[in-house]
Amino acid sequence: MTRHGYQYVTLRCVPRVEREEFVNVGVVLYSQGADFLEAAYRVDEDRLRALFRGLDAGAVADALETICQVCRGVTGGGLPTLGGLGRRFGWLSAPRSTVIQPGPVHGGLTDDPASTMQALLDRLVD
Repeated sequence: MTRHGYQYVTLRCVPRVEREEFVNVGVVLYSQGADFLEAAYRVDEDRLRALFRGLDAGAVADALETICQVCRGVTGGGLPTLGGLGRRFGWLSAPRSTVIQPGPVHGGLTDDPASTMQALLDRLVD
C-alpha cells in the first residue's frame, strides 16, 4: 500500500466567540498525494442545546453541510469558487470568527484517507 501524507482540522461549534467555549462537531481531511479532500460531521443536538441554550442546531448542521459541499467542489448559491483541493483546504482551515471554526492543522501518514477521516471523527467528536 502507498502511504500518503495528510492534514486535518477539527471543526468546532463556537456559539459565543467571546466565551471561547466549543464542542467538536466535525473533521476535514486533506491528502494531496491521495487527491482527497472530505469532511464529516456529527451533530448531537441535545448536547449542543444543553451546553448552549438557544443554539439553532439545524443551522449548525447546515453550516457543516456547506463545508462538505466546498470539499466536493460544489459552487453557486453563495459558495465560493476556490480552485483545487489544496486551495479549498486552505480556505476551510483558515481562522474565522463564525459559529463553526477550524482548530489547528495537524498531520500524519495514511494508507486510506477515508478510513483515517472516520477514525478521527470517532476519536475527536463525541
